[in-house]
Amino acid sequence: MAILIFLLLVIAFVGSIGIFYIIFYNRLMTYRSKIEQAESIIDECLRNKYDSIVKIDSLISANLKHEKSFFADLNTIKDDNITNFDFDRKLVSYMAIVEQLKQDYDSVNEDREIKKILSDIKAIDEKLKAAKVFYNKYTNKSNEMVRSFPSNIVAKLHNMNIKPFFDGKDMQDDIVDDFKI
Repeated sequence: MAILIFLLLVIAFVGSIGIFYIIFYNRLMTYRSKIEQAESIIDECLRNKYDSIVKIDSLISANLKHEKSFFADLNTIKDDNITNFDFDRKLVSYMAIVEQLKQDYDSVNEDREIKKILSDIKAIDEKLKAAKVFYNKYTNKSNEMVRSFPSNIVAKLHNMNIKPFFDGKDMQDDIVDDFKI
């Protein structure tokens, strides 16, 4: 009789561990799926924003009758091996150039096509901002589970590591240069 009780306790214990394993695994997979979904939206928004900036570059050059491009490395940026965060930063700097050109040249500021593209970029930026917030939210939740017991055991079994936030900051290292604006 004692063996039967012991066996039932072992089965209950193993079953409980199995249930907790499944719960933690499913939660980690849900977070991973949401992070991948946000990454996909961010990729799409960055590609659309890049294409829009290329159109603006050609319109500005035609509008100002300049043969040179105002964005020196715009055509080669896609060939560079950079992160989405760095790509986003470069696109933001290109948009700053566009804003400066709008202030410097009335013909650029009054061009309908440029205004339409800038309106589209504004919509893209709003979607991009929301996707970044979504990405960082679920990255934070995933990182919390990867760090905390007992879900960290499940994460280690499946080689899940801490993911960086979209802004590229790593709170776990000693490098303070990653906090540049």
